[in-house]
Amino acid sequence: MNFDNFSSIFIANWKLNGDIQFIKEYYQKLIPSNNNCVVVCPPNIFLHQLKTNNSNLFSGAQDVSIYNEGAYTGEISAAMLNDNNIKFCIVGHSERRQHFNESNKAVNLKSINLIKNKIIPVVCIGETLEEKEKKITKDVLLKQINESIPAISNNQNTIIAYEPIWAIGTGLTPTLDDIDEVHSYIRNIDKKFNKFKILYGGSVKSSNSADINQIKNVDGCLIGGASLKVNEFNTIIS
Repeated sequence: MNFDNFSSIFIANWKLNGDIQFIKEYYQKLIPSNNNCVVVCPPNIFLHQLKTNNSNLFSGAQDVSIYNEGAYTGEISAAMLNDNNIKFCIVGHSERRQHFNESNKAVNLKSINLIKNKIIPVVCIGETLEEKEKKITKDVLLKQINESIPAISNNQNTIIAYEPIWAIGTGLTPTLDDIDEVHSYIRNIDKKFNKFKILYGGSVKSSNSADINQIKNVDGCLIGGASLKVNEFNTIIS
């Protein structure tokens, strides 16, 4: 996918929320921007209910299996997502890491499977409040990036999303300067990351999204709770 066609990328992570009626009403009001790439990630069971245009409005999954096939009850493979025209998939979200013990190695394997099936992994990285207070944010991010992002990743098949864990769902956000500093650091870990699209996530809402998205090193946002309010999400992506 040529991301250069878009001004910004906005990804809605609905998490464990939504039903068929919610989706129907949501898409009646959703106004995708022509200049921006918009991806909506519902619970997997609703992926087939979403409207897409394969131009600037896409559907994405919230997770994928490390396995391609076999006796793994409840799992969904990258190939299955591909069969359902899914173009993006979030991997390594802090809630997966925290509640389901997802490791960097698992994120790496999932990303490889997705890329091989022509699906773009949105690889989430971020530090805890304790790690921030210890001033080891960059060390934590370096380890996550080195271990989570596969060698086959490039700026056209992989997206990085920086989500400070302490900012997710708390209403807290880093300063604009802090966000810019971290995104700049990520870009300079290796020259190959310089052209990667890097999104910011963590308590993004309509009141702060424009300022965040104006930061030079920010290519868009990964939005959680605010994406469930379609009018607010319309404001964010406009």
